[in-house]
Amino acid sequence: MSKQSFNEKLIELLKTNSDFVDESDELLPAAVKDHAWKLDPNLIRLLLTDAEIKSTFFNEIDRHWVFNHNTFIEYITAKNFLANSYTQFRNKIGLNIDGKFLRERGEVSLVWPYKDCVLEGGQTKEEEKRKEIFFNEILAQDEINRMFDPKVLTNWKRYTAAGEQDVTDIQRDYNGTIRENLIIKGNNLIALHTLKQQFRGQVKLIYIDPPYNTGGEANIFTYNNTFNHSSWLTFMKNRLDVAKLLLRDDGFIAIAIDHYELFYLGTLADEIFGRENRLGIITIVNRPQGRQFANYFSVTNEYMLVYSKNKDVAIFNEVVLTSDKLEEYDKEDDKGKFKSVPLMYSRFVEDKMSKNPQQHFYPIYVSKDLTEITLSKVDGYYEVLPINNKRKICWKVKKDSLKKKLKGDHEYFAEKMKNGAVQIYEKYREGRGVKIKTHWEDSRYNSTENGTELLKRVLGYKPKFSYPKSLYAVLDTLKLMTVENDIVLDFFAGSGTTGHAVLELNKQDGGSRQFILVEQLDEHVAVCKERLEKVINHEGILSEDFFSCELKE
Repeated sequence: MSKQSFNEKLIELLKTNSDFVDESDELLPAAVKDHAWKLDPNLIRLLLTDAEIKSTFFNEIDRHWVFNHNTFIEYITAKNFLANSYTQFRNKIGLNIDGKFLRERGEVSLVWPYKDCVLEGGQTKEEEKRKEIFFNEILAQDEINRMFDPKVLTNWKRYTAAGEQDVTDIQRDYNGTIRENLIIKGNNLIALHTLKQQFRGQVKLIYIDPPYNTGGEANIFTYNNTFNHSSWLTFMKNRLDVAKLLLRDDGFIAIAIDHYELFYLGTLADEIFGRENRLGIITIVNRPQGRQFANYFSVTNEYMLVYSKNKDVAIFNEVVLTSDKLEEYDKEDDKGKFKSVPLMYSRFVEDKMSKNPQQHFYPIYVSKDLTEITLSKVDGYYEVLPINNKRKICWKVKKDSLKKKLKGDHEYFAEKMKNGAVQIYEKYREGRGVKIKTHWEDSRYNSTENGTELLKRVLGYKPKFSYPKSLYAVLDTLKLMTVENDIVLDFFAGSGTTGHAVLELNKQDGGSRQFILVEQLDEHVAVCKERLEKVINHEGILSEDFFSCELKE
């Protein structure tokens, strides 16, 4: 077989995997090489399906086939592999040695010290000044195994509107998973490895506000907020690795951060959750007045990195977060508020009419009292066509689709205009068609008024606690990413804002979301408990309570 025909066979085989082709069905060698370097099982299985290709790129050792990925990468990198194809020049700009780009050589990688280690990251006052211990994953495997073994949770207490109570029973679901609000005191890395035994794949949303690692002014945090850069990345990597295990397939993680570590945290989160699952970077204006003593820019905002575990199944709720948008939903029926949107549609008319005019331009019949809408012609009914100012446009819904929708409890209604014409509308419930913007700017997100001052109002005094999150920044994140029975995890619980937001949202929509808060500092745990107790009491939420416990040494 000639070299060219072998090329054709290999290219044709690789193109059967959609990950390796672009929109024009052209092969993407860079994508193939990336999968080869990662020893991707799907690529290896694909190459093994052809005997000639298998014998070229695999070595047989004791009846096992071993993939020679260096040979494979050299072959598909050769100039004549994709002769006369534009794709041979894709991704060909960059540093190289001996004609090979750094990525192709497999000899250079982006690393930081301690990346492959485990950092316990003690956060108590006693541990604040200690020298952190890095447990190498190979040399200290026994120590790491002991650290990650599930621990006993002890000293259980139940808190209700009636006060603190002893624990007699714990509610569980049919799978045996605890269905109680929890505050867990202890090192969050160890706590996460304990939680994974029962909550693996159970959590819908992880919301965390980790130490920002800023030093300087923000050093008044009681957390250790001045890790060395590489130490902080290791600290975060260890926790995000296990956090991913706790997420449901349709789950989300939202991470609050400022600009000091934004880029590196993003790179780290891309590696753990997959760049393809990064849904956005939200800018939240939390301090509109800016920092008074800034040397350069007066910072007014922070960020929230949002990832899904699997974006193919993760779905945002249809909600409205801004007051101006909410005002558009100015009508109400027995199902709730809605806004009316004309069924006539003026965009892409020419395209739709040229391809399938019968499905987009058709008569709809409305009874004289405007209570019945049908596609069947009825004597005495109004005939309504999508005509606006004598111009033919089209209906937003195809005829076949509308016919099915009108059979059930539909969301369409008719009104008579001042000129006597009948107009047909669709009811858009709150959030339908609304895309949440990546810039959140509202007085509700002010962390002074709705973070520090709100906490002071709840407790009745000002605790020694720096910069708690705005309750509403967390609340809106919950509205967007959770529904009534979901589990929400925050393993940097701080003052308990996430727990407060869960209680508040459950009160608003009648949900039964469950929170799990993990916190190590004694003073923070005390604030969490007192805050949530007072929220339950002040708001009269008799159906809500929570449990506290701690990791046993």
